[in-house]
Amino acid sequence: MVLLAIAYFGGVLTILSPCILPILPFVFAGTGLPFLRGRLPMLIGMAGSFALVATLAAVGGNWAIQANEFGRLTALALLAVFGLSLISPRLANAITQPIVDLGNRLHGASAASGVRTAGSSLILGVATGLLWAPCAGPILGLVLTGAALQGANIETTLLLLAYAGGAATSLAGALLVGGRLLAGMKRSLGVSERIRQGLGVAVLAGVGTVALGLDTGLLARLSYASTSTIEQAILDRLHVDPRTAMASGLAGGGMLIASAKAETPFRSNLPVEGQAPSLDGAVAWLNSPPLTTEQLRGKVVLVDFWTYSCINCIRTTPYIRAWADRYKDQGLVVVGVHAPEFAFEKKLGNVRQAVKDFGISYPVAVDNDYRIWRAFQNSYWPAFYLIDARGQVRYHNFGEGNYRQTEQAIQDLLREAGNDGPAKEVVAPAAKGAEASPDLGNLGSQETYLGYGRADNFASAERVSPDVARDYSVADPGLNQWGLSGTWTVGAEKAVLDKAGGGIAHRFSARDLHLVLGPGAGGKPVRFQVTVDGKAPGSDHGADIDAQGNGLVTETRLYQLVRQSGGVAARTFEVRFLDPGVEAYAFTFG
Repeated sequence: MVLLAIAYFGGVLTILSPCILPILPFVFAGTGLPFLRGRLPMLIGMAGSFALVATLAAVGGNWAIQANEFGRLTALALLAVFGLSLISPRLANAITQPIVDLGNRLHGASAASGVRTAGSSLILGVATGLLWAPCAGPILGLVLTGAALQGANIETTLLLLAYAGGAATSLAGALLVGGRLLAGMKRSLGVSERIRQGLGVAVLAGVGTVALGLDTGLLARLSYASTSTIEQAILDRLHVDPRTAMASGLAGGGMLIASAKAETPFRSNLPVEGQAPSLDGAVAWLNSPPLTTEQLRGKVVLVDFWTYSCINCIRTTPYIRAWADRYKDQGLVVVGVHAPEFAFEKKLGNVRQAVKDFGISYPVAVDNDYRIWRAFQNSYWPAFYLIDARGQVRYHNFGEGNYRQTEQAIQDLLREAGNDGPAKEVVAPAAKGAEASPDLGNLGSQETYLGYGRADNFASAERVSPDVARDYSVADPGLNQWGLSGTWTVGAEKAVLDKAGGGIAHRFSARDLHLVLGPGAGGKPVRFQVTVDGKAPGSDHGADIDAQGNGLVTETRLYQLVRQSGGVAARTFEVRFLDPGVEAYAFTFG
């Protein structure tokens, strides 16, 4: 009996929870009916349907949860029609007469006898119970966890009925007060039709709140804060610890419930965006044999679309490495999908070297034919997709940033999959060189391509001659303009230096300047020297050159050439190559 009393009192406390607000309009809409024929059947139907659905959800697995989702949708449609009929029977009649009649019958407006009115109120209560998701404080957590472990039986149902009965009791009290208030308003103001319409608007607002998930999101968090302290105090006073009481058994009236925890199964508020696409089509897999979505079922999967010379991808890499390391033992699998932007990024040897250079140990699918890219309908570098243990896409993020939100989504889906790891602060990797986060407050220059296919702001005195070697010259480029000097062959995606001594100049405004360079077809290293405003960079040198500006192109990748150490200002960058053959693709900034 002790546990029954605790469950009942926990239900009574739900009237103090903000998450009960969305169902109040459904309940108060029946205040004009007699208690025995209207409000009582509604409360009975609500308590009974909640107890039944909660029992099935606790013990029935995914099929019960999915079945209840269909029930919730049906209930939402039914109550929306009910609200519409309250606002304007004429408007509802214009939509469809049979549905209006049903809405009116549910409201009791067309019921000719007490039996029909009681029945319609019971149906309205059942529909309300399907939408009722009271917040899981310690008491309901104790009851539902015991139900999950012990299974569907009379003890489980009685406890849930006691909890629902407590909630119905507190709602009945609210109805009594609210009914008298509304009756007084009708008598004194003569505005019964306006009150009826106001209740209809409130019902539709409640339907919208439930449909948008606010009853289990923001309101749920507020509700837990408002009632959990009181509930925990009751359990403490009765020497009931939700974390251990069920493990040892709590006897009362011949009932025994056993549980390892006192929490309801966690369900993330992240929406389902669709079933995860296939991972088939990669030309190669690095750090792993080929993986399929079927093999990964039961795991939380982070799919990261990247390409190794992309500065935005490079800057996300420290976070992905940290997540892969921190959460691998909790069920997270990171899959990097390398989708090339430039032709050189299709070379498997280049990708393998980049994976090694970046310290990537998680699986990487080399998606040279963009089959995985197209399966996800992706359009961005970088792009994150989170897949839950059921194989459903639940979260995505395009571009840099939102690291806190992404890690919180990872933690939520791991919890939803049954991981018991403690909540952790988000990672804060100590990124260096090009991996460091950009200085967005001083970023005044954007990515600039050197191939004629996407080039702009070209400032050399000569016009570009596509795919033909010619001499170029550049004097003083304006802000965000660039130019070539020396003999170059400009192709669709790159500019190739034909004779030693050629250079590139760019007037930029950013803390960091990067340039994607390669040694050319022969692979012979190319020496180069950088100046900033005509001088050696000194303390403003990037990670790939020294203070005198000297550097060496040994492989095709992104090179960090400038990192301003003091205040960021517009500067003129120039690089001069001491050997021929260098390939230049794009500037990026940070």
